[in-house]
Amino acid sequence: MKLNYLFWAAALLLASESVPVTAARLATPLPSAPQPPPGVPTRGAEIYETKCGACHSLDANRIGPKHRNLFGRKAGSIADFHYTNALKQSGIVWNAQTLDRWLQNPVAMVPGTAMGIRLTSAQDRADVIAYLRQNSR
Repeated sequence: MKLNYLFWAAALLLASESVPVTAARLATPLPSAPQPPPGVPTRGAEIYETKCGACHSLDANRIGPKHRNLFGRKAGSIADFHYTNALKQSGIVWNAQTLDRWLQNPVAMVPGTAMGIRLTSAQDRADVIAYLRQNSR
């Protein structure tokens, strides 16, 4: 019943427009997700220190693993850090897209992970990612 209602509501909406409905128009893909804003590494360093630094460092394992040279690295692959099985088996390779998704909601991305801290601001995530990229050379 609900699907039928949605179909007719969409049909009425389309019929009310001045542009004719065609098969090509109906097949037009939805716009892609917005691109994250450009990151600022210096701001990312500040955010990393205040929001990530209690558990992470660039060069030393703490509660969380070290992050230097993170880009291109497979998740759960630092030999001297004890990861959750969920993260070791995730198959994730860290890049701007996977990090953005991870920092937005790690538990949703990898259920069973130990990391629960989230960066809800797209700009904060972009800045931290730019900082981590800068330290992956």
